[in-house]
Amino acid sequence: METTRRPQTQTRWHNQPSDAVLAALDSTAHGLSAAEAQRRLDETGPNRLPRPQGPSIATLLWRQVKSPLVLVLVATGLLAIALGKTTDGLVVLGVVFVNTLIGFVQEFRAGRAIESLQRMVPEQTHVVRGGETLVLPAADLVPGDVVTLQAGDRVPADVRLLHTRSLRVEEAALTGESVPAEKSTAVTVPDAPLGDRHGMAYSGTLVAAGTGTGVVVETGGRTELGRISQMIGEATTLETPLTRQMEKLGGVLTLAIGAVALVLLAVSMVRGEDLVDAIIAAITMAVAAIPEGLPAIITIALAIGVQRMARRHALVRRLPSVETLGSTTTICSDKTGTLTRGEMTVKLLWTPQTGPLALEGVGYAPEGRLLQNGEAIGAAPAPVEALLRTGVLCNDARLNQRDGAWHVAGDPTEGALVVAAEKAGLRALHLREAAPRLDAVPFSSERQLMATLHQSSGHAPVAYLKGAPEAVLARCTGVPDGAMEVVERFAADGMRVLGFATRALPPGTTALQERDLDAGFIFLGLQAMIDPPRPEAIEAVEACRRAGIEVKMITGDHPVTARAIGRQMGLIGADEEAVTGAELEKLSDADLAGVAQRARVFARVAPEHKLRIVRALQAQHHVVAMTGDGVNDAPALKQANIGVAMGLAGTAAAQEASDMVLTDDNFASIAAAVEEGRRIYDNLVKSLAFVLPTNIGEALIILAAVLFFPVVNGTLLLPMLPTQILWINLVATVTLALPLAFEAMEPRLMQRPPRPARAPLLDRFVLLRTLGVAALMAAAAIALFLYEHRALLGSGVSRADALAQAQTVAVTTVVLFQCFYLLQCRSLTHSILEIGLGTNRLVYAGIGLLLVLQAGFVYLPFMNALFGSAPLDAGAWLRALGAALVVVPVIGVEKRLRRAALSGAVRAGSPFPEPSRSSL
Repeated sequence: METTRRPQTQTRWHNQPSDAVLAALDSTAHGLSAAEAQRRLDETGPNRLPRPQGPSIATLLWRQVKSPLVLVLVATGLLAIALGKTTDGLVVLGVVFVNTLIGFVQEFRAGRAIESLQRMVPEQTHVVRGGETLVLPAADLVPGDVVTLQAGDRVPADVRLLHTRSLRVEEAALTGESVPAEKSTAVTVPDAPLGDRHGMAYSGTLVAAGTGTGVVVETGGRTELGRISQMIGEATTLETPLTRQMEKLGGVLTLAIGAVALVLLAVSMVRGEDLVDAIIAAITMAVAAIPEGLPAIITIALAIGVQRMARRHALVRRLPSVETLGSTTTICSDKTGTLTRGEMTVKLLWTPQTGPLALEGVGYAPEGRLLQNGEAIGAAPAPVEALLRTGVLCNDARLNQRDGAWHVAGDPTEGALVVAAEKAGLRALHLREAAPRLDAVPFSSERQLMATLHQSSGHAPVAYLKGAPEAVLARCTGVPDGAMEVVERFAADGMRVLGFATRALPPGTTALQERDLDAGFIFLGLQAMIDPPRPEAIEAVEACRRAGIEVKMITGDHPVTARAIGRQMGLIGADEEAVTGAELEKLSDADLAGVAQRARVFARVAPEHKLRIVRALQAQHHVVAMTGDGVNDAPALKQANIGVAMGLAGTAAAQEASDMVLTDDNFASIAAAVEEGRRIYDNLVKSLAFVLPTNIGEALIILAAVLFFPVVNGTLLLPMLPTQILWINLVATVTLALPLAFEAMEPRLMQRPPRPARAPLLDRFVLLRTLGVAALMAAAAIALFLYEHRALLGSGVSRADALAQAQTVAVTTVVLFQCFYLLQCRSLTHSILEIGLGTNRLVYAGIGLLLVLQAGFVYLPFMNALFGSAPLDAGAWLRALGAALVVVPVIGVEKRLRRAALSGAVRAGSPFPEPSRSSL
């Protein structure tokens, strides 16, 4: 009777012979019985990836309101309602509701990376049960089941192969290899990387060619795919520098507001003010100091950045990651398709007669033309033509034109051979029509070659051979001297080298026999190919280096290939080597930190290695952007400060785990996105420098009123009501701050080093300006309020009407002050004339819209009733305009002093506080 012994996940199945694996699983080549399979299924559970429980709706909502500033707003709104100020309280709570809704919707749509892995496990599979082949749900597979595989199948579980026939498996999603892996039943060394485990086929990978049979060794969460799923769940979603600094700023503001509000409440009581009015004054100060419109400004500014990035081939999935790009210090990039073209390309030909011939630029163009550096190669020498013709005939790949572009149907390596011939003017279709195939011996890992038999018009049948150079040369007569040295030289440059040979067979031959392939071939030459670097990616790497951003290549590809591409990309020198996953495996976390910092090319890495590299860099305070397209990249994509997935070749798991998706799979788009991220951060700092003086200035206005204004019949004379302050903070501030998000890039943006991730959001310069402008705004509003109130009372206006008009003048003064200050915030160091009056016309649109809204605030009856405002005459408008204009010369002088200080610091060679951030 069969018994079950569940193996440990650490079992190295690739290191055991297939017979030993069957014995360990208590199975046979005829599979399990139905009863035993059911018993094991009850024990192990279905072959599905575990689904983690996501956060509840209540948890998501709490995340939006747990900010100290939001909690203060909620408390003030509820307190105002309790004190009978229902309108004021509802307006405050309405602001909280809108901001909460925006954040909730944004977060609710995120976090589906693990679910996408479920789609990589097939629904049905072929299983051998009791010697009979059945089609069963893949979820019913258990360890010990025997499954059959054929071209087009998705591997349903981790399988130790028992028999193979020309089996090749597309493992790019797990290993990053750009060509299908050749499979056999061979035993590999215990520490072999996943990409070198030839006797294994892993869940979720795709059978590209051939057939095979294997025994299931792991299912569900214990497969390699399951391990990756677990790593995705364990990867930490980090706060962005912006959210971290905003939380810190919010905490400081909350403590300051709370302390000042308590002091104001005590002072009001001492001055004899009514308790309710004293509390309202404290609430008013709190509402004034809290930048209620700031979350909306940041969200909309980031959304605008998302649109701009989309035009540069970068789709942002999570808004905060837009800003994170601006502080990126290290980019860890995948190789295939990101730094390289993602297509195998013949680079060199070699024949005994001609020697090496370079074929730079070979590849199929996206617009459907086959070119070499923009022109056809021209007529090829006879030996070269024979070599290229053999590459086409001993070949199963085809070029298909679809949507105006050429696409390879078949193996990428064989597709590169067809393309090379087309470049030389040899049409594959014509060659195959002129020499129809009679027979073929498919490629096998045992022979390491493929052979085809063709009939040419008027000639005897001809056999063509293609495969590993050593296998081809062993079957040739008159082998040229130095051929293997050429092979080794090409391979050392990271190229995949194939040998080609031909042999005439007796007339009437219609099928290839084993003896026909043993000897007697004439060696034609070699074709060497590689997935070449993108020229624009090379330029982008250099641009990142100028911007102070370190670029590292992390790939599952072979070390030789990785080293060759790394050298061509300018990442490493001629004497530098790639660090392999096997080497990383031996390092402690402390040793890994130094290697991760120093090395720039990593090869044959597993998903856990990528995750460790990212974490090691983050532990050293790097802001890491990680790119990838495979399932194996998903954990590191989620762990990185910003994960960047490929949109064309990327798996669903990689895209769901990422923060950004490149629609063109091009590294150059990452550099463009970094540039946009820096621009967005600059403009956000400008928005903060514009918004915060208004809040502090309003708080100063209320503070001055509590300390110095008269208390009449227990009621304090307030220059502004809470609802009027909310009008300024939301309507006026948001209307004016949003146009700053459209400001053009500052000069030499990508020549600045990345800003430190832990640097304060507001440096000393912005803080000093904030306090200065706030004091100036408060002084202008208070002075005009007192003047208007006294003048109106002196002219016989009722006390209530005089107060309403004076408060309306104070609000109007602040609004006009904001309009003029906005123009000064378009650059924090240059005047509006220097940056250009017309470079951002949306600024003027924002000012115009605000003036229309302010006119409604002043003159519309329902607005008067809601906000306690009153109509003003022309004289009041002119006085408010004159008071607001004071900010223009003051900020102009401040900017000149700032530039002089920066220039002096540069001449003296002394560091000025954060010049790169201050001189936005």
